[in-house]
Amino acid sequence: MELTPAELTVLGLVVERPQHGYDLAQVIEQRGIRQWTDVAFSSIYYLLAKLERRGLLHVPEAPATAKSRRVFHATAEGRRVAARNALALVAEARPVPQPLLVGLANLSLLTTQQYAQALRTRLAQIDARIAAIHAARSAQAPLPLAAREVFSCSLGLLEAERQWLATRAQVPGDDQDR
Repeated sequence: MELTPAELTVLGLVVERPQHGYDLAQVIEQRGIRQWTDVAFSSIYYLLAKLERRGLLHVPEAPATAKSRRVFHATAEGRRVAARNALALVAEARPVPQPLLVGLANLSLLTTQQYAQALRTRLAQIDARIAAIHAARSAQAPLPLAAREVFSCSLGLLEAERQWLATRAQVPGDDQDR
């Protein structure tokens, strides 16, 4: 059974630790997960219900109270499916849509000045994201291995993009139109 990235993210967080929807929303926010997957706050409960219907999560019977929260636990099948999907995503190089490349492929539509300014704007945004990730990682120490690796990979990718942008932001002929 193949999972969407959003389904695997939610299931993986529940495998890490049984949680209810509000806890998941907090972890997603704290770890900056929305930076790299499309798990919106409004979709968390939908995803939990969907994973429960598929037998990947369950809620142990507990006495209901007025303020009781449903704490989701991964089933054995949920753990197997999550592990299989995670392994495939780590092991297999898959094409990833990259909107930046679409913009670069259409540079003929921009002046050199517009392009250089767009690169500088993007560079500033990447610098801000790098700083935010460093702050989030430091604020949550110690982190489980999975979270440490996500932060590490995210920083590596952003640093590589930052390096490329820093060299390209000084486009030759910056003062000339195309």
